[in-house]
Amino acid sequence: MWRLPAGAEFVLDRLHARGYQAYVVGGCVRDLLLGRAPKDFDVCTDALPEQMQQVFADCHVIETGLRHGTLTVMYDHEPYEVTTFRVDGAYADHRHPDEVVFVTNVREDLARRDFTVNAMAWSPDTGLVDAFGGQEDLAAGIIRCVGDPRTRFDEDALRIMRAMRFASVYGFAIDPATDEAIHALRHTLGGVAGERIRVELQKTLCGAGAGDILRSYDDVMITLIPPLKTVDWPRTVAGVEAAPPTEALRLAMLLREVDADQVKAVLQGLRLDNATRDRVLTLVTHQEAAFAPSRHAMLTLLSTHGEEVTRQLLTIRRAKALARHDRTKADIDAEAAELTAMLDAVLSDGVCYTVKDMAVNGRDLMALGAQGKAVGACLSHLLELLLSETLPNDRAALLTAAKAYLG
Repeated sequence: MWRLPAGAEFVLDRLHARGYQAYVVGGCVRDLLLGRAPKDFDVCTDALPEQMQQVFADCHVIETGLRHGTLTVMYDHEPYEVTTFRVDGAYADHRHPDEVVFVTNVREDLARRDFTVNAMAWSPDTGLVDAFGGQEDLAAGIIRCVGDPRTRFDEDALRIMRAMRFASVYGFAIDPATDEAIHALRHTLGGVAGERIRVELQKTLCGAGAGDILRSYDDVMITLIPPLKTVDWPRTVAGVEAAPPTEALRLAMLLREVDADQVKAVLQGLRLDNATRDRVLTLVTHQEAAFAPSRHAMLTLLSTHGEEVTRQLLTIRRAKALARHDRTKADIDAEAAELTAMLDAVLSDGVCYTVKDMAVNGRDLMALGAQGKAVGACLSHLLELLLSETLPNDRAALLTAAKAYLG
């Protein structure tokens, strides 16, 4: 049915040759059925952990989690997780099973998984194993829990976010029983680590169906980010939809009506990397940047924020305008095009808009007798002359202006 990567074929062939059952399982099967290229291939098998160690004794392996039955086999620098068929015990922390029990039937293993579309396995020897209607739900575009939804979410609260993420990314609907359980158990998300929430939230916000999911699960979003309870939710969702699907832009649109100090706290709680955190905060804080179709306005913005942030602030401006629904899209797009054209024109001229690119520097000013704060003040004055295009970025002209400023 499918041609697997060489590494996945190697793992399956090696296990089959030793007499064990082995299947690729989960997300890779889902994506193959959807005609998408899987990002990774996981394998499940009836081989016990110590038997897997023997099977792959001559390979580079990582003992990822042998206690829970998982061994990672490296093949051509790519990891392949191999896990013994298992059923999970109780989940005391709504996140991890207290114990696992190894089994020999692949269907028992599939029964412990989160959603039907992820509970399928495939082997070239036996074909597709689909005990819970995953293929049917894929065709219908439905995210449905395997078994009782409340049990699945009570076991692992992060599955709530995963349901929302899959529905957003694939443009699927969430089946009624699963939907009811998400709303009922949303409070259990409070015990999930911020970095795990961040991964699922980023994928949800950037999915093709992000708007539909946000509209349907505003209570979940407020549980995750309490300051959102004060925002105009329909306008916030419309703004998220109007922004390009990148994490920084969509988080900025999600949080744009939240107080800056609260935004800082939210971003810290999500454990964002410093660069993304700082970018989102910059976009929220400067969302009202003074754009105008003039060279001086563009040069001032470039001097303050640089090209990348200036372009993103222009994108935020457009998304906010679209979310207000008080102007036509054609009018908003025409304005954005005019501003973008002005920005492009300024940049194409190679006009200096930063101190570091000026034809003079602090040492030049100190040679003229400037000291201490006077150096920085003079540099700022010269930069303003450049931004207003009163002077060219010419060394002689700038030194003459500096002498006049310094007296």
